[in-house]
Amino acid sequence: MPFAISHGARIYWRQDGATDKPALVLLTSIGTDLSLYDPVVPLLTPDFRVLRMDTRGHGASDAPADDYSLDLLAEDVLAVMDAAGVEKASLLGTSLGAMILMALAPKAPQRVEALILACTSPAMDPSVWDQRLELIRKEGMAPLVEPVMGRFFSEAFRAQHPEVVETVRAAMLAQNPDGYRGCGAAIRDMALLEGLTAIKAPTLVITGAKDVATPFEGHADKIVAAVPGARHVEIGGAHLPSLEVPTALAGAVRAFVGEVLRGGAVQDAKDTLFEAGLATRRKVLGDAWVDKSLAKRTAFTADYQAMITRYAWNEIWGRPGLDHRTRRLLVLAICASLARWEEFRLHVRAGLEQGGFTEDELKETLMQLAIYAGVPAANTAFTEAADVMSDLA
Repeated sequence: MPFAISHGARIYWRQDGATDKPALVLLTSIGTDLSLYDPVVPLLTPDFRVLRMDTRGHGASDAPADDYSLDLLAEDVLAVMDAAGVEKASLLGTSLGAMILMALAPKAPQRVEALILACTSPAMDPSVWDQRLELIRKEGMAPLVEPVMGRFFSEAFRAQHPEVVETVRAAMLAQNPDGYRGCGAAIRDMALLEGLTAIKAPTLVITGAKDVATPFEGHADKIVAAVPGARHVEIGGAHLPSLEVPTALAGAVRAFVGEVLRGGAVQDAKDTLFEAGLATRRKVLGDAWVDKSLAKRTAFTADYQAMITRYAWNEIWGRPGLDHRTRRLLVLAICASLARWEEFRLHVRAGLEQGGFTEDELKETLMQLAIYAGVPAANTAFTEAADVMSDLA
């Protein structure tokens, strides 16, 4: 078993993947060991040399009976990187793991390629942690475990995957209380907010849509506001996304780190295509409708909206082979043929409002539709179009 020695303690680590890939270091939450990332590692090793470690006080690492600090835990991470021969790496931390990284990044910027902070916070209520640590001192881990499971996992996941929850519960019950208390003291005593502005590495902040422990508001929002250029993405699941939504977590990590390693060229290209598509979308549908549509974006729909703006509105509507008038009429004929009446009404309204075609051209399109798509489709199309025209009158 590979161990790194840091401040007199043995820190267990392991490597997955080929050594010629870019290095990615994974840090765990309090109360879990490196198996936290078991579901996500196979999704990452095609692109990365993945290093995992048991945080001091957890798993196979030593658990000195002392209060730890985030600075000490950050030095443990650097010791593992040194033992693995990794000079610079992208670093992903969940919860406590991300807190450690927020302490590490400003003090060792030369070791950090990219920073991914998942389900975490830069500040917690010290009195809450004092109560937890005192409870552990008096009664051990048992009274803490069930409330923690309720924060670690969403209710739906607990019902559907009790085997995962039971595995994490059993590991936490077996944990050395001294190790948990040591890391709990590091969370209690952390003072990260002032140092966030000094983080220079490209940073992605990930939140779980069902995370009640560290939701975006009041926790991640402070990180996004303080770290220069930090981005935010929300994925599903609760506090442990590597267990609950491993594919979504891996996708976010691979996309972000891949972009960083390519110097931002991919995102720059996406932004260029989006802006070009958005200009066409505004020309065809009008500013008012587009602004309303963009305002309705959510974390669930934003990627889809970006995709159709880049591809439909730039790649297709931006092609030179047909003018916009012809494309508008084609859309109407196709939507009516497929009974896509919401989209049909949208393009009837936009075309007439924007002067994209005349009422006579609309009529002739629907007459042609009756022959090639059927009279019933044309009947409904004439009714829907007339209703829109009445609204516009």
